[in-house]
Amino acid sequence: MCGLDPAGELMARHFHGSELRGLNAVSRSPLFEGRFGRMFRNLPPLLPDDKDLEELARQMVEPEPTGEEDPAGDNPTIPAGFTYFGQFVDHDLTFDPTSQLQRDNDPDALVDFRTPRFDLDSVYGRGPDDQPFLYDEDGVHLLIGRNRAKEDDLPRNVKGRALLGDARNDENLIVSQLALGVIKYHNKVVDAPPFTGVSAERRFDEGRRIVRWHYQWAVIHDFLTRLVGNEVIEDILHPVSFKVPADSVKTIKTLAVLPRFFHWAKRPFMPVEFSVAAYRFGHSMVRGEYELNDKVQNIPIFAKPPEEDLRGFRELPEGHVIQWARFFQFDESQLQVQPSRKIDSKLSFGISILPEAVAKEIHALAERDLKRGKALGIPSGQAIARAIGIPDDLILHPNHLKPLPEHLIKVFGRRTPLFFYILKEAEVFSSGHRLGPTGGRIVAEVLIGLLRADPCSYLSVSPSWHPRAGEFGARKDGEFTVADLLRFAGVTIG
Repeated sequence: MCGLDPAGELMARHFHGSELRGLNAVSRSPLFEGRFGRMFRNLPPLLPDDKDLEELARQMVEPEPTGEEDPAGDNPTIPAGFTYFGQFVDHDLTFDPTSQLQRDNDPDALVDFRTPRFDLDSVYGRGPDDQPFLYDEDGVHLLIGRNRAKEDDLPRNVKGRALLGDARNDENLIVSQLALGVIKYHNKVVDAPPFTGVSAERRFDEGRRIVRWHYQWAVIHDFLTRLVGNEVIEDILHPVSFKVPADSVKTIKTLAVLPRFFHWAKRPFMPVEFSVAAYRFGHSMVRGEYELNDKVQNIPIFAKPPEEDLRGFRELPEGHVIQWARFFQFDESQLQVQPSRKIDSKLSFGISILPEAVAKEIHALAERDLKRGKALGIPSGQAIARAIGIPDDLILHPNHLKPLPEHLIKVFGRRTPLFFYILKEAEVFSSGHRLGPTGGRIVAEVLIGLLRADPCSYLSVSPSWHPRAGEFGARKDGEFTVADLLRFAGVTIG
């Protein structure tokens, strides 16, 4: 049945920077299956000295800007909105709906866990029957709230906390308004003409399926395409054909998923090489400041006081409604799209140090990422690149690590932490415009593999499916992007 796994009674409460349940119990055994696993379990772990990791982390921060950010660090091929769409996707994949009692009984997520899926449970929760507080009383529409200025916002309780399947989608003002856009998209879909006269239960179930499939299409054909290119996607999501009997033999064309390195026995898992290293490329894409609309501009992610930054877990401040043409490309808008920052070995100064409220122990973001990789025994980037079969001229060597200090090049030149390796290879081999050979392969195989593993995804149910031209936001040529989703949702474009 295409629905949620059995789960508990409370919304997920894992905020950014907190540990994901099961991440500290990742076995190397091929017989082990849990929430997290390994793609390259036979490779040796990289276990460098903590002091070297701390020094490397200090080298991974852009200088504090004295004015506007250096435009040379911008990535003109990926609009800024995809940084936060990627965060939204991460929350969807790692959503943990279990109750606190279940977490206490199964802290390592060995028995009771939800397999990673692109199914928007982070928005829908367990549905209108189990979590009616997320829904209108008709059981079809998701709730939309209003702030004090009567501007659309996520629905909230009296304390200002968002009522969502996954509270992490209220972490910052950008991802929260993106989640609101998905909610609005659902509400527009279930109000579309095809649902006239349909029962409430069927209207919700079929509407949710349509929303999920269009979202899944955008993940692969808009987001992932920008990160790795069509050639890599087509190598994994492979066109195939077969013949069937009819009046004359017919050739049927469809798609087959052919991953080379991401495999599982019974249940798909989240590879630590992906979750702890490769998918953290987004940390280098964050801009120091953002323009939200015509009046609210140059807003940092973190600032003092926090009321002047983009932190979430609060009612949408008055006048902070996003003009989405500043974050995604809309052909009908004249607004200039803010680019993301390049995928490279430097993190924006503005997010390099996490506030106390976000990170209780290690505050340096790069240091947290590097030490997490060591704690989980992730292999070096070079070892994984060779295991994939990357040719020597596309593998990082000591000279590529310049201008790091000589002692760090000596330590990490041939055995580089995977998180740094993913960023540096994108910088060296892709000019920072998209992921490099190793990171791109890991990210593409995991995203496509998990989509195929979901028994309710379009790749499982109907792999030849594609958005219908002119329906639910799809263009006349059948293309469907994140911008198309937001346009159909009726959000402010600008």
